Amino acid sequence: MNDSKSAAHAKSRKVIPLQMNAAFFFERAVQSLDRYHYDKALKYFRKAVEYEPDNPVNHCNMAGVLSELGNYEASNEILQKVVDEIDPNMTECYFYMANNYANMENYEAAESALVTYLETDVEGHYLEESEEMMELLSYELARPTKLKNIKSKENLFAHDRARKLLEEGNFGEARRILEALIARCPDFLAARNNLALACFYQGNPGKALEIVEEVLAQDPGNLHALCNKGIFLSHLGDTENLPALQAKLRVIDPLHHEHVFKLATTLGILGEHAAAYRHFRRLLKAEDTEFDAYLFHYAAVAAYNTGRFSEAAHLWKQAERLDPESQVPKFYLHHMQSLRENSEHAVLSYYYHLPYEEQIRTLEKTPAKIMEQIRKDTLVRASYFWALRHGDDNTKLQVLQVLALLQDAEVEEALRKFVMLPHENDDLKKIALFVLRSMGVRETIKAHIYGKTADFPPRPHSPALPVWEEEWQRVIDEALNRMGHRYDIVQKHDLQTLWVEFLSRTYPDVPRLIKPEGWAAALEYLTAKMHRRKQTLNDVAVKYGVSVATVRRRAQMIDDVCRLNEKMKSIYSQFT
Repeated sequence: MNDSKSAAHAKSRKVIPLQMNAAFFFERAVQSLDRYHYDKALKYFRKAVEYEPDNPVNHCNMAGVLSELGNYEASNEILQKVVDEIDPNMTECYFYMANNYANMENYEAAESALVTYLETDVEGHYLEESEEMMELLSYELARPTKLKNIKSKENLFAHDRARKLLEEGNFGEARRILEALIARCPDFLAARNNLALACFYQGNPGKALEIVEEVLAQDPGNLHALCNKGIFLSHLGDTENLPALQAKLRVIDPLHHEHVFKLATTLGILGEHAAAYRHFRRLLKAEDTEFDAYLFHYAAVAAYNTGRFSEAAHLWKQAERLDPESQVPKFYLHHMQSLRENSEHAVLSYYYHLPYEEQIRTLEKTPAKIMEQIRKDTLVRASYFWALRHGDDNTKLQVLQVLALLQDAEVEEALRKFVMLPHENDDLKKIALFVLRSMGVRETIKAHIYGKTADFPPRPHSPALPVWEEEWQRVIDEALNRMGHRYDIVQKHDLQTLWVEFLSRTYPDVPRLIKPEGWAAALEYLTAKMHRRKQTLNDVAVKYGVSVATVRRRAQMIDDVCRLNEKMKSIYSQFT
């Protein structure tokens, strides 16, 4: 008997208790809604309300299901209770009530609720829908709606302006507008969320996190704030608080498409690829989703990152169909086979750009770290060579600057092919030749420039210079060595071009070059001026170990011959 009791007790200890909480019932309710089982959804939402009676979202979800079932009066009773007793700031409840009254054909009450919504709601999420309802009510009541003002429009224009500035990368101006907006309207949580993003983009994640906490203090369930907080914690490397937040985000199932999209992209960025994929699939299956290439790309990345390679390829084909001009889906489709064959496949980025673009943005801040990543990551390397073939001229220029830092056999092969392409920009090919020389390629290089293929000897090319003296090369070498990584490949190329122009114009009466450091210092000083870099005569004189007078004399001689100041004045006058 005792043995049987002990066995039963041991068995009972193996039972894993089911955690019954509001999130559990919320998830069950959403699953029921997805299957159109409204009675079950209502039952589960009621249980969620029992566990979290002070959470207005649970009440609103219950009211929404009642509305779907046609029980408009019960739905409105719940909504009225929310704004009267639970959270008066849930002004969207008035819009829901207006819908219910309209469905009950009580148009006077619908108008009253709609006017209350428009005159009290700050964020204006349902502004377009409200305008449509006003047209209906005006028709049914045979008179215009009595509306004094629309609260959300008071600050909506400023908020939209700030959001556009954020998208354009003008973070400082966006932050100024948002701070002024919040000073006028402290409860404008959407503006606070965007202010947090502006601070984050300006490189201040600590301040961004502080603002997000202010939003969550007012609205603990604010999804945009929760998602932003996850991104900020991840950026700060906060391994103590991030796991709990990720667990919370994993069990959220928003109803609105905008919220589903925000949550899915956030989960993907945080490495929760399976959860991200599930939400992206929800959006793709929804009948009223507005499809675009971005959505298909994000879903493809989530599919790839969870090992669904065939599905990823299918989704990238859809993205390519919607955005045929973009190189992003084309790149991933082109490299799909090699990605699948890689046993340790890299985790792909959710951003809608080629993999190299993120490295370009951060290269100036952490060049050594980024270059090491490029050398190791075959996909990122492949995207650089892809961009060199398929990008626009500005993209190709950026790529050439990075390839100049990589300097390996694969880069040399790619550049040798690039300079032979007839359709490529001649100036870009000249820079590619300069990169090859900076890599140590000293033999003659074939290149197609100025409409013909020619041999370019191991010296700067100029028809006016039948010879290339060693002392001339020493000046270039001295300047390039001292310029280091503080100047990019274009600026170094411009320095060499300026030197070749000076020699060509003065040949055969080239001045005696007794000390290469003085000439090199003058060339760097003039190059800095061309690119509006802060560099004084004294700065370069100290760097090269020569006198200020020497730098001034050499710079003046070069300018007198090449008329550099006149050229710069002509160029800058076009922008003033």
